[in-house]
Amino acid sequence: MSLRYPDVLQVTTGPCAIDWSERDTILYALAVGLGANPLDAEALRFLREDGLVALPTLAATLARTAYPDFTALGVDYTRTVHMEQSTVLHGPLPARGSARGRGRVSGVHDAGCDKGAVIEVVVELEDAASGRPLATGTSRFLARADGGFGGPPPARRPEHATPERAPDHVIDCPTRVDQALLYRLLGDLNPLHADPAVARAAGFPRPILHGLCTYGITCAAVLEACADWDPGRIRQHQLRFCAPVFPGETLALELWQAPDGVTFRAISRERGVMVIDGGRTVIAAAP
Repeated sequence: MSLRYPDVLQVTTGPCAIDWSERDTILYALAVGLGANPLDAEALRFLREDGLVALPTLAATLARTAYPDFTALGVDYTRTVHMEQSTVLHGPLPARGSARGRGRVSGVHDAGCDKGAVIEVVVELEDAASGRPLATGTSRFLARADGGFGGPPPARRPEHATPERAPDHVIDCPTRVDQALLYRLLGDLNPLHADPAVARAAGFPRPILHGLCTYGITCAAVLEACADWDPGRIRQHQLRFCAPVFPGETLALELWQAPDGVTFRAISRERGVMVIDGGRTVIAAAP
């Protein structure tokens, strides 16, 4: 089966019912690394039912329910990796709730037989009861086995530039060796993140960490360093995945502050490889 172009551009999903509980909110926080210090009172607000609050990037994980079925589109799911993620928050995400998700394929580009197909998906989440917008997510994926289908080449996109000065903060974010196995309990069961044989067949020495797990790790670090752990101040969180992260690695997150937010990137301490670039978090002023 091959990518069905241009039919893929007509694909929409939803409205999909998306429900989450306090347990899901806590599991997400644990899966992106909170709880390593059980005495951190601020981090515990994301991990205990009493006064529970949600990490903003939980919205991106919830939005996966409204993704199109890549396999049905002719895409080799096991060789598809996350390229970019951006989530716009229209308000604080509740710790439990019911939403409707609507997704669409907003673009497909041919990077060539040797590189793959670039697929862009937009998902909108709204509160199921009131219709109030919750979040809008834009995801770009590289289907590594599906290039050469004859579509338009990827357009050159403006990138968020890193300031030419030393970062204001450098934060070490360790990952656990079993972190991908924990994060997959949130619904992303791609064997690329759990099965060593599948990872090797895809060209990786071992299973890689989910892109959306790394995405949540970076947001939690920004919250702590630059937003006083107040998730309601996060308006947008975006980044580009440059290289895979292997569970057990430590990410050195470099942050540059600005009046309206933070620019960031991340490097694997163990390999000296940049794994995240073009990071940008829009942060509202403190009340």
